[in-house]
Amino acid sequence: MTVEKSYYMTQEGKDKLEEELHYLKTDRRQEVVERIKVARDFGDLSENSEYDAAKDEQAFVEQRITQVEKMIRNAVIIENDNDNPNIVSLGKSVSFVELPDGDEETYKIVGSAEADPFEGKISNDSPMATSLLGKEIGEEVTVVTPGGDIDVRITNVE
Repeated sequence: MTVEKSYYMTQEGKDKLEEELHYLKTDRRQEVVERIKVARDFGDLSENSEYDAAKDEQAFVEQRITQVEKMIRNAVIIENDNDNPNIVSLGKSVSFVELPDGDEETYKIVGSAEADPFEGKISNDSPMATSLLGKEIGEEVTVVTPGGDIDVRITNVE
């Protein structure tokens, strides 16, 4: 028996995945089925690029459904650690400045399933998050990244 990977996420992240799954199973599946029907009417399937594209899209949708179902099934909801509000942990936002004189940046540390750097959400598996987890406000931390080490000071945890 294989042990499945746990997907750490906030309740909000799980809710978004459930919405996506509902959309994929109802609307998106039906859209793809309609595209396949239309493409079949174009004739010879062996030379029908519309049919091939629709079948590829169907495979993608089914694969995404399987992936989202697995993520929901193995979701571990992140609860905020209220014991010490000054310690960086999963589900919290952390602000820091790059030393010696960088601008302040703020990221929310979430599970890999809901990470989105463009929205300020970084994965707990990222070099930045792994370096910051368990640290406190005021601590200076060296973050080891592929582009070189970065020294930061934690300024706020929410």
